[in-house]
Amino acid sequence: MRIVLASILLIVAILAVISVIRQLKYKNLFALVFSAIAAVAFGFFSIATIIAEITG
Repeated sequence: MRIVLASILLIVAILAVISVIRQLKYKNLFALVFSAIAAVAFGFFSIATIIAEITG
């Protein structure tokens, strides 16, 4: 069940990274910061969940 959660978190992290790239193009600083924080947070939790699932 945790692997499904990790997959969803990873998809959200990838979408946040795409948002960071788009906001760099639009030069929207507030959205850029929010997207970067979301990418880091969701990326961390997805990787941590995957590692916890692999190691048992």
